Amino acid sequence: MSTALSSQATIDLFKEYVIPNYGRYPVNLARGEGSWVWDSEGDKYLDLFPGWGCNLLGHCPPRVVQAVQEQVATLIHVPNTWHMEAQGQWAKMLSDRSFGGQAFFCNSGTEANEAAIKLARLHSSPRYKIITFQGGFHGRTLGALSATAQPKYHQGIGPICAGFSYAPFGDLEAVRGLIDDETCAILVEPVQGEGGVRIPSQEFLAGLRELADQHGLLLMFDEVQTGCGRTGQWFAHQHFDVTPDVMTLAKAVCGGVAGGAMLAKREIAPSLRPGMHAATFGGNPLAARAGIATLETIEEDDLLSHCRQLSELFRERLEALQQELDLIREVRVLGVMIGIELAVEGAPIVAQCLEQKLLANCTQSTVIRLLPAMNLPFDEAEQGLQILADVLRRQQAA
Repeated sequence: MSTALSSQATIDLFKEYVIPNYGRYPVNLARGEGSWVWDSEGDKYLDLFPGWGCNLLGHCPPRVVQAVQEQVATLIHVPNTWHMEAQGQWAKMLSDRSFGGQAFFCNSGTEANEAAIKLARLHSSPRYKIITFQGGFHGRTLGALSATAQPKYHQGIGPICAGFSYAPFGDLEAVRGLIDDETCAILVEPVQGEGGVRIPSQEFLAGLRELADQHGLLLMFDEVQTGCGRTGQWFAHQHFDVTPDVMTLAKAVCGGVAGGAMLAKREIAPSLRPGMHAATFGGNPLAARAGIATLETIEEDDLLSHCRQLSELFRERLEALQQELDLIREVRVLGVMIGIELAVEGAPIVAQCLEQKLLANCTQSTVIRLLPAMNLPFDEAEQGLQILADVLRRQQAA
C-alpha cells in the first residue's frame, strides 16, 4: 500500500469510507519518534498528548518495538485455552508491582471495566449495585458507559444498564447515603482523567476503603489512565496508601500497543469463573511482550524518578503562569497528568497550539489536558510549555 498520499487525499478517503464518529483534526500523521510526530507533508509536531495517553513512553519506544518485532515473527495469536509464557510473565510483573493480585487480560479500558463490573456482581450475588462518581469516565461499551456518571454520554442510547448510582466526586457522605442491601461495589478513578484531572484528598480514598470494609463491598480503582507510572508511582493509589480489591488498566500498559488488564485480589479473582467472561485477543503474545517491555523500560531507565521531576517542572511553570494570567483558574498536576482549568473555552486554545505545532487536548470544555510521555526530555517540556504560554498570553490579550 502506498504511503505517499497527501494529507488532503487521506482526508478525502476518510470522508468517503470512514464513519465520522470522531472529531478529527485536518492533519495526517505519518511517523512518530519519542515525543515528536510528523505529518505526511513532513511538518513536525511536539506531542504532549501522545496516543490519548497510551504512548506513555513516547512514539515507537525502542524496547517495545524490538519486542513486538521479535514476537510477530514467532507467534502472533493463539487462544487463551493455551498457556503462553509471556502472558504469565506479564501477569507476575503487574502483580509484583501492585497488590499481589491475579490478572485478566483484555484489549482496552472499557473491556477491563466490563470485567470488573461482572466480577463484582459474580462475587457478591445477589447484590448487584455499584456506586460510581460524577465526572468519571469508564468506557464506551454499554456497561462501562452506564457506570460513567456523565449524562451527555447517555443521550440517545438509553435505557442504560440498571444498577449504577452516582455520587459527587469527593463526597463521602453522599456515598454513605447510596449504600444499601443491594450494593456490591464502589468503582472510582483515583484521579479523574477525562473529568478534568481532578485529584481527590487522601481522606476521600481512605474513606472509601473504610466504607467498603464496613459494608462488605469491593473497592475497585479504574487506573486505565493513571496506571503504569503516569503519576510518578506505578499506580496512582500508591500515592494515597489505599489498596483496592480490583484495579483496571489499559492505555499505557503496553507502551502504545492495544492492551488492557484487570487485577483482582487472590481471594476475589476466582469469582470470574470459566465461561463467564473472555477476550479473544486479550493477553495475546504481541501485547504481552509489549507490556513486559514497557515495564522493563520504566525500571531500567528510572522513569518513575524522571516523571516526578517532570511533574515539578510542569507544576512550577504552570503555577507561575497562573499568577500572571487571570485566564487560568486552577492548575492540577500529578506526575505527567496535567490539567489547566481556564475561564474560557479550551478548544480554541488547542486549535491555536496545533497551529504552533503543539498537540494538546481539551476536556470538560474548559480544561486543557496534557498527558506527555514520562520520558519527555526537560528541554522539550520547556519548549512545549513556552508555546502553550504564548498561546494563553495572546488569548488573554485578545
